Amino acid sequence: MASTVLRNCSKVLKINVRKFTRLPHASTGVRHKSTIQYATRPDLPKLAYRKLKGKSPGVVFLPGFASHMGGQKAEALEEFCKSLGHSYLRFDYSGCGSSEGEMGNYNMGAWKKDVLYVLDELVEGPQILVGSSMGGWLMLLAALARPEKTVALVGISTAADHFVTAYNALPIETKKEIEEQGFWKFPTKHNQEGFYTLSRDFLKEAENHCILQSPMPVSCPVRLIHGLKDTDVPWHVSMQVAERVLSNDVDVIFRKHGLHRMSDKDDIKLVVYTIDDLIDKLTTLG
Repeated sequence: MASTVLRNCSKVLKINVRKFTRLPHASTGVRHKSTIQYATRPDLPKLAYRKLKGKSPGVVFLPGFASHMGGQKAEALEEFCKSLGHSYLRFDYSGCGSSEGEMGNYNMGAWKKDVLYVLDELVEGPQILVGSSMGGWLMLLAALARPEKTVALVGISTAADHFVTAYNALPIETKKEIEEQGFWKFPTKHNQEGFYTLSRDFLKEAENHCILQSPMPVSCPVRLIHGLKDTDVPWHVSMQVAERVLSNDVDVIFRKHGLHRMSDKDDIKLVVYTIDDLIDKLTTLG
């Protein structure tokens, strides 16, 4: 299957190259942002989100760990969807960004519930889910739980099972220290401290959501974009996802100099054109 995925990848890249000159708005910032709104949920924190109304399929953006809906990719996608007249929603997980709560009080299960709430209550009709890093993991979990709402997936540096895989790769001595201390200083280049503090309970709970050990009954089109210079989540994770999903319409797209965040102008263009191609495909099929 991997060889098929790579062959398909070259076709997608050729399509995108032809489109670069036709969508100049992809390289510009958002001029008129959607208004921030808050979804009130019984016994759960308020979720902050921004929503554009428009045609189907809609697009939902899922940010990465400790990230928020105000990033470059999220804003570029809003501008893109606005230009085409398609609906778009971006949001902050519980404890992140403008949503209520402290991030340390939540876990993968809670954030999965956030995504499902968005799909069940805040959007209408079929959706293309776009997940960045941990958002790519949640994207896959949502597709498994709500197949009727999910018509395509676009993973950016998809971090499926990442916390658990990284923890399991640690030396036994380090794991013992984490067990005794009750937390792990997960190394990162994306904050001033140089690490995220993950509790042992967070890691144990994340094990309940691992998906790479068995086939995934996802039948919709899947596009996985990954940078070969990603030092946070190795590119072969996207290949594992491609092998595990049952869909026959799967493309893996590598960026030779791409980093984890995939936030350079050309990286964002590639994401935008990949979504544009999917919208064309789904509209034609529809």
